[in-house]
Amino acid sequence: DYRFERSEYAATGILEYWIVDIFAGKVSVLQLVEGFYDVTEFRGSDRLVSHVFTEICLTASQILEAKS
Repeated sequence: DYRFERSEYAATGILEYWIVDIFAGKVSVLQLVEGFYDVTEFRGSDRLVSHVFTEICLTASQILEAKS
C-alpha cells in the first residue's frame, strides 16, 4: 500500500520497509526520517541500498525475478 500503510508504519516506528512492484518493475525502499518516509526507487541493475540490511547485495532485477 502506498498511502495508508505508510502512516501506520510511521506511527509504530518501523524504520524501513520495501514495496516490490512487479507490474511497475521497481523496488521502493522507504526509510523513516524524522517521522516521514523518504522513498528511493530501484529498477533493473540498480543495487538496492538499505539502512537496515546494510550487508545486502542484490539488484532490483534479482528481487523482481525471484521465483518461489
